[in-house]
Amino acid sequence: MFTGIVQGIAIVDEISAVPGLSTFSIRFPENQAHNVTIGASVSIDGTCLTVTRQEGQNLYFDAMQETLRLTTLGKLKPGDRINFERAARIGDEIGGHLLSGHVHTTADIVAIDRPENNCTIEFEVPQAWARYIFPKGYIAINGASLTIGDVNDNRFNVHLIPETLRATTFADMTVGDRVNIEIDSQTQTIVDTLARMGYDRPPS
Repeated sequence: MFTGIVQGIAIVDEISAVPGLSTFSIRFPENQAHNVTIGASVSIDGTCLTVTRQEGQNLYFDAMQETLRLTTLGKLKPGDRINFERAARIGDEIGGHLLSGHVHTTADIVAIDRPENNCTIEFEVPQAWARYIFPKGYIAINGASLTIGDVNDNRFNVHLIPETLRATTFADMTVGDRVNIEIDSQTQTIVDTLARMGYDRPPS
């Protein structure tokens, strides 16, 4: 499990691909790769991957074809920056909301507004996932736990403070970029339960 509090930014050093599988060598900031065990889970842009090897500050991860297809990892290239979070431990503070690291879908950035000391990013999700997105609800975008702002049909926005921009890759993003989305599990459960009872969410 993860908390959605991004611990830092790492850099993709190398990607090697064989049929159906890609191996990522990702360079972590100094001291952030200490005490990582083989088999540990790490969130890479919101996608839970397993550490397969370590060489100094570089951790290695394998991603299957299905993972590459369903997430943005298949578009990564050497030099790209990614958000990371190591798995939460019992007793850790849950500063965001509980995440599984299982990406539900992707979203496209359709607008960015950057007034002084603020940043608002608007996203568009596939219509099928819009039913789980509510104003002031939780959502994870590239592994970061964020509060949803305004919602209009299958579009929504988030408002980012300077600290979030400093600690994540959101400051790098431009219109047209694609991000990983994990829907809040409690929201999904409630919406699906109400739908089975005949109380489906009305159209926006």
